[in-house]
Amino acid sequence: MSAELRVVVLVRDGCHLCEEALRIIDAVCRDAEASWQAVDVDGDASLRARYTDHVPVTFVDGEQLSLWFVDADALRAALAG
Repeated sequence: MSAELRVVVLVRDGCHLCEEALRIIDAVCRDAEASWQAVDVDGDASLRARYTDHVPVTFVDGEQLSLWFVDADALRAALAG
């Protein structure tokens, strides 16, 4: 697995969309051997202020890929590109 963090997803406890996004991200990243991390927006005041209820938010290589829903094919393409 790459030491470089490729995917970051902003989430919140109790968010059903976040739970689904995490399942997709975990599966796609495992297949692509890409590292990923979930970050709780409520643990950082600036993230909470910026993203409020707009979670999950998924970033690949620092660029926002998706908001609210994660498309597995789009994530695969972003990791391959």
